[in-house]
Amino acid sequence: MYMEFQGKKQTILCLSFVTLFSLLGLLCAPNIVVEEVHVGVILDMGSREGKIILSCISTALSDFYHLHNNYSTRVILHTRDSKGKALHALSAALNLLDEIKVEAIIGAQTRMEANLLAELGEEAKVPVLSLSELRTSPFGAPGEYPFFVEIAQDETSQVTAISGLIEMFKWRDVILLYENTDYGRDIIPFFINSFEEANVTIVYKSCIAASSADEQIIEELRNLTKLKTTVFVVHVSHFLVPRLFLNAKKLGLLSEGYAWIMTSTSMNFLHSSMDPSVIESTQGVLGLKSYTPASTRLHNLTSRLRRIFYMQDPNIEVSAVIPDGIWAYDATWALAEAVERTSSSTGLNLVNLNNITSSKHGLLLLQEILQTRFKGLSGEEIQYPNGKLVSSAFEIVNVIGKGERRVGFWPCEEKHTCTRDSYPLNNRRNLLSTNDLETIIWPGGSSTIPRGSKMQLSNSSEIKLRVGVPVKKGFNELVHMNLDIQTNRTRFTGFCIDVFEAAIRALPYEVKYDFVPFEIGINASYNDLVYQVFLQTFDAVVGDTTITWERSQYVGFTIPYTDLGVGMLVSNENGDMWIFLKPLSADLWITIAGFFILTGFVVWVIERPVNPEFQGTPSQQIGTILWFAFSTLVYAHREKLLNNLAKFVVIIWVFAVLILTSSYTATLTSIMTVNQIRLNSRGDYIGYQSGSFTQGLVKNLNFKGLKPYNLVEEYALALSRGSKHGGVSAIVDELPYMKVFLAHYPTGYSMIKPESTTNGFGFVFPKGSKLVHDMSMQIQLMREEGKLIDMEKVWFHKRTIPMFDNTTSDPNTLNFHTFRGLFLVTGVSSAFALFIFIIFPLKEKWYAVKKFRFRYQVREKLQRVRKFFSRKVSKETSRQIVHEAKY
Repeated sequence: MYMEFQGKKQTILCLSFVTLFSLLGLLCAPNIVVEEVHVGVILDMGSREGKIILSCISTALSDFYHLHNNYSTRVILHTRDSKGKALHALSAALNLLDEIKVEAIIGAQTRMEANLLAELGEEAKVPVLSLSELRTSPFGAPGEYPFFVEIAQDETSQVTAISGLIEMFKWRDVILLYENTDYGRDIIPFFINSFEEANVTIVYKSCIAASSADEQIIEELRNLTKLKTTVFVVHVSHFLVPRLFLNAKKLGLLSEGYAWIMTSTSMNFLHSSMDPSVIESTQGVLGLKSYTPASTRLHNLTSRLRRIFYMQDPNIEVSAVIPDGIWAYDATWALAEAVERTSSSTGLNLVNLNNITSSKHGLLLLQEILQTRFKGLSGEEIQYPNGKLVSSAFEIVNVIGKGERRVGFWPCEEKHTCTRDSYPLNNRRNLLSTNDLETIIWPGGSSTIPRGSKMQLSNSSEIKLRVGVPVKKGFNELVHMNLDIQTNRTRFTGFCIDVFEAAIRALPYEVKYDFVPFEIGINASYNDLVYQVFLQTFDAVVGDTTITWERSQYVGFTIPYTDLGVGMLVSNENGDMWIFLKPLSADLWITIAGFFILTGFVVWVIERPVNPEFQGTPSQQIGTILWFAFSTLVYAHREKLLNNLAKFVVIIWVFAVLILTSSYTATLTSIMTVNQIRLNSRGDYIGYQSGSFTQGLVKNLNFKGLKPYNLVEEYALALSRGSKHGGVSAIVDELPYMKVFLAHYPTGYSMIKPESTTNGFGFVFPKGSKLVHDMSMQIQLMREEGKLIDMEKVWFHKRTIPMFDNTTSDPNTLNFHTFRGLFLVTGVSSAFALFIFIIFPLKEKWYAVKKFRFRYQVREKLQRVRKFFSRKVSKETSRQIVHEAKY
């Protein structure tokens, strides 16, 4: 017993010492300084979604610091209620930046909020982690807000999936239903482009406002029942889903034969937000959902949220964490990690809205967020390159009974793969066949794929278009509005109207239309008119509407029915008595005259010794020189040349004269046809049509001034005055307008046509409209049959319009520099002939003198020999010696 007691005593003493040293170690250990980093959270706290998202954010911080309790930073949340309104969200953000000095903001549940907070975050250099995308537009520029980070899945990534499903089921026509909000409208251009690539026609686009009464929704749905298409693509918020489907079911639009496909936004909230009656009305609906693999962490989060809301708000039942909650959880985790990495930097600079300065800490924090890569709540890798969450796969779900059933997947990226056990889709844009999906139960309880159908236009399926027509002053031959005072009705006439009506009448189905005037002026442009088709204010636009790439991004154009390109209108030259001197410059005139005289002189020098026609008195010889030289201009010289050198000189000169006269004739013809205008930035004015497409084109030119005009008469007056008298030197406009002008003024003006820079006029329809294709076919047929030319003759008075293809500039005066090579050849040829002529006579004289001297020397030697031998030999011998001496 004693030994046992001693052993226990020693154990107690050891434990006491260990505890004592542990306490001393804790007391001696340095204190960990925790740096608080303030972050703002702006949500709609009155909504169910806002409460769940806030709980996910708070839970994420609790989990993060529980795992990383040794970190020296702590994120402190400051929540603000946006009350579901963008201005409240903006006010809350201003308060957080000005009063709390937050270093980041999480929130922005709507696109309007996202755009406002993106602007503010960019000015303050504070990262904004948004649950909503920025509002997109056909003219949007990517990368405009680098401090804006989209933490939710990109909604536009689902467009390809829906388009692929429609292709797989071999549906060629669809009806698009969307909500009349920024959220609903902004995704429509992506749908249109994707459907066009898949050769799928949007036969009708139905726009429904969230504030619409049930009667208005029923009326719109009743219009859809008149169409032949039974395939609907729905993109509305979960606030509108209940009334839409309940009313659609009442009208029989969810019976057998119909197909409904919902975007992920609606499906993500469907079962967590709707009551059983709504679930019942959506039976058979096919939809997309953000794919969230099951994981232990996600299951634990769901359980914790159930307990939280059971204690705080029993009315909120959490069956599953909504996607926004999962994305907010992961984004909060990424933010906390990024804050720790930048803990060595100072806090955010004080933000004063009157003098907002750049925050180095904000930039560092943003960089760390963008570089973050970790396993998210669902087990998938989370990263935000370029400020956007990398999209994961979509689930394809089918609403059946009280729930939904997964029937397949759609990978968003090439690298995403699934196993066959998890319902894979091939890593391509299109599905191979319906075998890639599980069995789908369609509306009405049938498993047979609905046929859908093309919109068969007939008398029983009437189409009535609301057609916008531009109204402005001038060029009434193209489009003109007449008001009948007696009937108080407007009537539209013009070339554009005739072409449209002829094409409409030729369609194999009936299309009714009403023309609606749209005034073009200071407050409205052609771009505004075209954009009305995108906004569905008009169903089409008919008039002098130019086809441009920018406009084609959000509307559809038919093929052009007019000539392409922009022309330059100028006044013809007249009244100048010295116009014949203009083709050649003064130095060239002098050089030509000098060479005429030089050539005549060289020929005279060569021919005078042997040719009587070049001989005579001095005055006769001078006259001969001038006459012969200038008569070569028209090849009228009558003198016969005897010397080959003179002939050589004349041949070269006649060749030069031929080139000079041809160039002179061509230049003079151009000058007499078109007034030579030397357009420069200091002395000339250019005219253009106010409000037309060329207005933006000419403003890029560097001229002294640009003057806008509207009427044909204004064009003529400005050109007749010229730049020096308050007018213009030229007018730049599209070819159809030029034709109208020249029809009014057949003489005195001409058009220079450069290379085509525009695509002509076309009719405007919504993108994806069947009428774009059908009307284009009729326009092409009218062009082949010559009907378009006949219509032009009717409106343009059968005038043959002079048009000069000139891709460089107007004819320039020819100068000596242009022909210096020609004169060099002529001069060298004349000098060479003269040199040969002088050298040969001198050589002959030299040979004659040399021969004479030789003979004289031989004679003297012979005489000496005779004298010597006459003394010593006989006469006969002497003759022999002399004879030998000769040879």
